[in-house]
Amino acid sequence: MKKKIKVGIIGVGNCFAGLIQGIEYYKRNKEKKIIGLMHKKIGPYNFDDIEFTSAFDVGRNKVGERLDRAVYASPNMVNWVKLPKLKTLVREAPISDGIGIYVENKIKPIRKPLSIEKLKRGAEEEIKNTKTEVLVNYLPVGSQKASEFWAEIALETKCALINCLPVFIASNKKWAEKFKRKKIPIIGDDVKGQIGATIVHRVLTKLCSDRGTVIDKTYQINVGGNTDFLNMKEQARLESKRISKTQAVTSQLIENISPESIYIGPSDFIPFLGNKKLAFIRLEGKMFADIAFSIELRLDVDDKANSAGIVIDAIRLAKLGLDRKIGGPLIAASAYLMKHPPTQFTDEKAREMVEKFIIGTSRR
Repeated sequence: MKKKIKVGIIGVGNCFAGLIQGIEYYKRNKEKKIIGLMHKKIGPYNFDDIEFTSAFDVGRNKVGERLDRAVYASPNMVNWVKLPKLKTLVREAPISDGIGIYVENKIKPIRKPLSIEKLKRGAEEEIKNTKTEVLVNYLPVGSQKASEFWAEIALETKCALINCLPVFIASNKKWAEKFKRKKIPIIGDDVKGQIGATIVHRVLTKLCSDRGTVIDKTYQINVGGNTDFLNMKEQARLESKRISKTQAVTSQLIENISPESIYIGPSDFIPFLGNKKLAFIRLEGKMFADIAFSIELRLDVDDKANSAGIVIDAIRLAKLGLDRKIGGPLIAASAYLMKHPPTQFTDEKAREMVEKFIIGTSRR
């Protein structure tokens, strides 16, 4: 029997609910074409070779529950399919800076958390006992200290790490070196959507640059109705998010644009939108003979379906890195799947690099 990829989840929220339910959806509907993955198989691994063996959260309605129940617990909104019974229990994670002021009443963290020392010991034991080998960080935006806690856990337990949020771990030289020394792969930082605001903005920016125009001004305004957007109402948690999204777009420009002429970032929380995200993108510039042009676009997507397929690819690529004993950031996978990788490339070039990594002609 082929070996499964044993995955641990940090943050049993909406993003993970979309991931696990999406996998179950395709398992049940084998006649359907699987949409949203680079390949049905990456190396020896199919999408359904992923097994969720450990999970960690801070919500008192999730900690201690079976994972198949916790994914439907409030404030999660994803309810695509009913999951089968799972053995995996959700274990307590440190709160640290993982909960912002606007979402505390929604998440309702456990009242008497364990000490950091006990949580660290418990996490390491759970990961080792369940033979978890890849950790996926799904913490809320702004969780700097909490993400660093889990990066240390990954190093201690020799788990590959996929950092889905804009806390700079893979793209931080000190952290990257730690993973390289331990021969542990990491993919990060800040996951791109399949058809998300940033990837669409990147493509339009690259198109304009490739066609010889000059972009003078651009913005990207995002609104949504889930706890992710509620959390991002707290401006202090958004510094790295704005950096990540802005650099993802400006990296595709041939000529620099002045900071006052670009705005990219989450803008507001509209409760009735639920998991729907609306993005409004505008580019203004000049073409031949200094004649002005502009592009305006409205994107309407399910914010959780948008990242699930990307993370399935990331898990399988991280497992290839483990199999090949590669330490440090996986440069190709990070550039293709993440907004703030250690090195930016065009999406076309990054995909080509990932293809070479999959077949083994490129080490990273």
